[in-house]
Amino acid sequence: MAAKFVSERNIKFLLYEVFDVESLTKYEYYKEHNRKMFDMVLKAAVKLGKDLLFPIFEEMDRRQPELLNGEVKVHPSVKTIMKEFGEGGWISSRVPFDRDGEQLPSLVADVCEFIFAAANYSANTYPGLTFGASHLIESFGSKELYDTYVPRMRAGEWQGTMALTEPEAGSSLADITTMAEPTDKGYYRIKGQKIFISAGDHDGVDNVIHLMLAKIVGAQAGVKGISLFVVPKKRIDDNGNLAPNDVVTAGVFHKLGYRGCPIVQLSMGDKNDCRGWLVGEPHNGLKYMFQMMNEARIGVGMGATAMATAAYYASLEYAKSRIQGRKKGQKDLNLPPVPIIEHADVKRMLLFQRAVIEGALALIMQCSKYVDFQKILGQEGKEKYHLLLEILTPIAKSYPSEMGVHAISQGLQCLGGSGYCDDYPLEQYYRDCRIHPIHEGTTGIQGMDLLGRKAIMNNGRAFKLFISEMQETITAAGEYKALDKYAAELNQALTKLQEVTHHLISIAQQQGPEAFLADATLYLELFSHVTIGWQWLLQGIAVQKAVDGGTTKKDVNFYQGKMFTLRYFFAYELPKTLGLAKRLLDDDRLTVAMQTNFFND
Repeated sequence: MAAKFVSERNIKFLLYEVFDVESLTKYEYYKEHNRKMFDMVLKAAVKLGKDLLFPIFEEMDRRQPELLNGEVKVHPSVKTIMKEFGEGGWISSRVPFDRDGEQLPSLVADVCEFIFAAANYSANTYPGLTFGASHLIESFGSKELYDTYVPRMRAGEWQGTMALTEPEAGSSLADITTMAEPTDKGYYRIKGQKIFISAGDHDGVDNVIHLMLAKIVGAQAGVKGISLFVVPKKRIDDNGNLAPNDVVTAGVFHKLGYRGCPIVQLSMGDKNDCRGWLVGEPHNGLKYMFQMMNEARIGVGMGATAMATAAYYASLEYAKSRIQGRKKGQKDLNLPPVPIIEHADVKRMLLFQRAVIEGALALIMQCSKYVDFQKILGQEGKEKYHLLLEILTPIAKSYPSEMGVHAISQGLQCLGGSGYCDDYPLEQYYRDCRIHPIHEGTTGIQGMDLLGRKAIMNNGRAFKLFISEMQETITAAGEYKALDKYAAELNQALTKLQEVTHHLISIAQQQGPEAFLADATLYLELFSHVTIGWQWLLQGIAVQKAVDGGTTKKDVNFYQGKMFTLRYFFAYELPKTLGLAKRLLDDDRLTVAMQTNFFND
C-alpha cells in the first residue's frame, strides 16, 4: 500500500485559493464558520480516512459480501464505519443546524467525501447513500416519514439506498414494472423486483431503507406514471419493534471491482405483504428521484476522481523508488541507474494522471460551489446556478469516470508487470473504477442528457450561462502574461464548441433526434475537455496571484508543478478537441446508416 492517497496541499489550494470558500462565511447561512473550523474538519476527515478506511481498503476487496441464510454478510468494519460517520456528524455535515446538522458548505463537505472515497471508495458508499436517501425524504416526504426514518439514518443506525433498476428496465425507467397497490391503511402494497442495488442489504446496520420507484396500479404508462416510495427492509410494528417487510434478497452480484459494497437483487411482495409509504404526490416519483440521482452522479464523478487520485500517488511513490535504466544519452554503464521518474515517458504518464485528477477535482468543487450559491443567493442567483449545475452534472459524472479509468491505467503502466499483480494496489483501483462509466447513468446516457436536454433547455440559457462563466475566466487569465497563450487557446476551443453545438441543433431540425443524438457521447467528450481546460485556467490564475504575492520557498515546487500540469493539459489534451470537432461537424451519420445485418459475418 502507498503511504499517501490525497494531497492536503492541493485540497487547500482549491478550497482557499481557487474557490475562496472563506467568502461564503460572509453570508448569513454560513456565518458561524471560518477557516480555522474548515481546517479542523479537513484534518479530522484525513485522520478518519487514514485510521479507519484506508487500512481495510484491500481487505474489503478480498472479503467479498456473501449471501448466507438469507442475510448479506459484509466486512465487520461496516458497522464501525456507519457508527463513526453517524456519531461524528459526517452523514449530516451538509444538513442545516435546525435539523441537527453541521451546516457545512458543500465545498467543504464534498471535499471530505472525496478524502473518504480516496481512502476507501467501497466503505464510503454506505454513509454516502444514506445521506442522499435521507435528504430525499427530507425534501419531499411528510413529517411522519421524516421523523420515522431520517434521524436513525443520519445516526448511522439505518442505511439508505436508491432502488430504480429492474431486470428488464435499466436506463429505460419508463418500462419499470414494480407495482404499488393502495390500501386504506396509509401504505401501499409493493410487488416487483429490483437489481443492481448498491448496499441493498447487509448486516452492517439494523435496517435498510429503500427509496424505490414503482407505479401505482392504474397509473398511466411511461415516466409520468412513476411514484416514489419508502420501502424499508424491516418495518416498525404496532409495538415499535422492527419486523420483516417482505423484502427478500434474491442474490448478490459478484463483480470485477467495487467488491467491498454488496450489489444485490431484491424481490418485494412474494408474500403479498411488502409495505411502502408514498413520498410526496403520486406520479411525481421520477422528478423527486432526480434530486438523489443528480447528487449521486456528481458523487460518482467524485468517487472516480478519488480512486484515480489514490492510484496516482501510488504510482508516483513507485516511480520515485524504482531504480531502472539510465537517462537517454548516458552510455557509461559505470553510471548508476536512475529512478524511473527521471525518464521522460514516465513523467508523461504521471503528468497525464495529474492533469486528469486535479482538473476533475476542480470541476467537482466548481459544482459544489454552485450548490452553495443556491443556498445563499436570491431567486435570480438560485435559478442561474441551478442551470449551471444542470449542464455541468453530466460532465462532472462522465469525465472523471471515463478519464479516471485511463488515468489509473497509466498509473498501472508506470509499475509495469508489478502493476498487474495484486502485490500493489493499482490493479484494484483499476477494477474498482471501471464501474463508474456504467452506474448512475452510463456515459452514453450522460451524452444524450447533455446534448438532447441540457444544452438546449430554456432556449439554450444553461449553455449561454456556461459560455459566460468560461469567457469571464478567459478574460481574467488574459491579464497574465504567463497565461494569455492558454486563454487564447481555450477561447478557440470554446468557439469551436459553440459552432459544433449550433451545427448539431440544425441536424436535429433537419434529420430528427436519431441523427442528432448519434454522436452525443463524442459531444460530451468535446464539452468535457473544454470544461476541464477552463478548470485548469482557473487554477493557473490562482497560481499567478500567489506568485505575484510572493510565495514561500516551500510552495515553489507546488506552484511550478501546477503550471507544468496546466501546460501539459493544453499541449496534450486540449488539442483532442480538434479531432472531435471535425467528426461532429461531419454530416456523415455513419452509426445511424450502419445496418444491423452488416455485423453478420
